[in-house]
Amino acid sequence: MLNNSSILITGGTGSFGHSFVSLTLKKYNPDRLVIFSRDEMKQWEMERLFKDDPRIRFFIGDVRDKDRLHRALYNIDFVVHAAATKIVPTAEYNPFECIKTNINGAMNLIDASIDQKVRRVVALSTDKASSPINLYGATKLASDKLFTASNSSYAGGHNTIFSVVRYGNVMGSRGSIIPYFLSLKHNQELPITDKQMTRFMITLEQGVDLVWHAFDDMLGGEIYVKKIPSMRVIDIAKAIAPKAKHKIIGIRPGEKLHEQMISYDDANSTYEYTHYYKILPQINEWANDNLRIKNGTKVPEGFAYSSDSNSEWMTTSYLKKWIDSNKGFIGKI
Repeated sequence: MLNNSSILITGGTGSFGHSFVSLTLKKYNPDRLVIFSRDEMKQWEMERLFKDDPRIRFFIGDVRDKDRLHRALYNIDFVVHAAATKIVPTAEYNPFECIKTNINGAMNLIDASIDQKVRRVVALSTDKASSPINLYGATKLASDKLFTASNSSYAGGHNTIFSVVRYGNVMGSRGSIIPYFLSLKHNQELPITDKQMTRFMITLEQGVDLVWHAFDDMLGGEIYVKKIPSMRVIDIAKAIAPKAKHKIIGIRPGEKLHEQMISYDDANSTYEYTHYYKILPQINEWANDNLRIKNGTKVPEGFAYSSDSNSEWMTTSYLKKWIDSNKGFIGKI
């Protein structure tokens, strides 16, 4: 599907963007892959990595600027929306800025995509959007609702299809817990929020694969949730620095003890597949649409997908091996 197409990714200089661009260029042959972001230095650095590939374009812009998005999306077929204000404490202390990017930016992208007749848009979400307790999660839940509802919210109709993918903590990405613990490895003491805290764990390659699948499968309004393992934060620390002591520092503003990707309330419209779940919107009777359900099996009543009750867990030995094989990448993008 992505062969001979034009693709744009917002927030394209981030961790996901780097992996998406690299893996997509290897697996497919798009005519044009546009990196849309507001940081010129990150674009300059990324351009040096891909300087020999004529398919890549760089476009300075901000999702807050609808006019700039409208220009960038000219003749674009597929969009991946990765731009967001993501750091939980930053969003708590800068709420207006978080809303401008995560909600207003989503609205701008939806309008511009419809105006420019983009074929398909996949927006990246987060486990924090399920039963949110922090502003980041609340804005991403609002964003998810905007994308799912926008498939049918225009009186005159349109042909742009919108869907969402949702996943948890990206292993080794810049600002995440693994590079943070690695930077403190020789201090003989690691800060632990809570001994019981758990998180979902996903690689960037798995996240990219879920986006590819969504582009291929989507009819509009679906939220795709990758099946991924969980891990206790204290076990992540033990894998990285087995001899280090642990200092319990308490939960930061807006943090959850455990993350959730599918809530009990979503169970009525959630279907299970081999490698993922699919939450269908309850508007327009889409939750009962066989074309969207396909070969899915409805999850049982009372089902929730949470990092503490997950059936799949990542071991410390696996994490050690993953860190050893990804040393050159961790924390770099």
